[in-house]
Amino acid sequence: MRLAPPPPVETALDAIGNTPVVRLRRVVPEGHAQVFVKLEYFNPTGSYKDRMAKSMVEEAERRGDLKPGMTVVEASGGSTGSSLAFVCAVKGYGFVVASSNAFAIEKLRTIRSFGATVDIIHSPSGNITADLIPSMIRRAMEVSQQEGFYYSDQFNNRDALVGYEDIGHELSEQFPDGIDVFCGAVGVAGMVMGVGKVLRSKSAQSRIVVLEPASSPVITQGHAGTHHVEGIGVGFAPPFLDHTLYDEARAIPEEEARIMCRRLAREEGLLVGTSTRLNVVAAIALARELGSDKTVVTVACDTGLKYMNGNLLTDS
Repeated sequence: MRLAPPPPVETALDAIGNTPVVRLRRVVPEGHAQVFVKLEYFNPTGSYKDRMAKSMVEEAERRGDLKPGMTVVEASGGSTGSSLAFVCAVKGYGFVVASSNAFAIEKLRTIRSFGATVDIIHSPSGNITADLIPSMIRRAMEVSQQEGFYYSDQFNNRDALVGYEDIGHELSEQFPDGIDVFCGAVGVAGMVMGVGKVLRSKSAQSRIVVLEPASSPVITQGHAGTHHVEGIGVGFAPPFLDHTLYDEARAIPEEEARIMCRRLAREEGLLVGTSTRLNVVAAIALARELGSDKTVVTVACDTGLKYMNGNLLTDS
């Protein structure tokens, strides 16, 4: 059956959301629960961060904190920066991002393509270290002190949750019989908390599991470390993490997740990014524990096309 295409929209911002969900078939063994992935790379910049960027900007506009002619400032490793650059381009704001060479060059180029200014904080090792993101935040705060600048502050701005809650509402419509477990990797934890809030409001039985890289186990063990998973593992306690909205935290080994990233491309036809690989490894482990006739859902946070310059999707 051929599905009806969506109606025309007024601007690219109206193309955010209403992303599809697919079931994983070949990477999930027999006897496991069903595993579904919500493909958030169908958003305009290829990431679910489009949702939070739009809500942060529009909530600031609604309050009068952000006015025409101003410049938005943020600290970002790439996806949030790309999304804010996109939203600012559509709305006519300037945008400055404090970022680093530790993040994918494709993301930095994307930000610049939208007309934004990228201020690079150099990482000598090229890795995401415990002090890198705090250094980026300090730089963004310094820039935002200038007249006519607005600091969107993704690490503390709860306006982001408004956008992420839409994922939960969409999942509730896509799974009318309920979701047994939802899992997701966390940076500031906005996405998982936004989804968790909505799913819990629909059914108290929905289990929420938060994930982090095993090489930087801040939530599970209380200390940060060096890792290579962009967008999560920020090196400090996730500011939006609400202990009443999740049931368990798990640390996922990076190498296991890297293998899964390649399998998703070759066996499921899904090109996904760095944090998605952790999500799927955890989802399959949860599906094994639950057994058949249950449903596990996670998200594909962004597209693997953002990482083609590195070795994420290669055998080396």
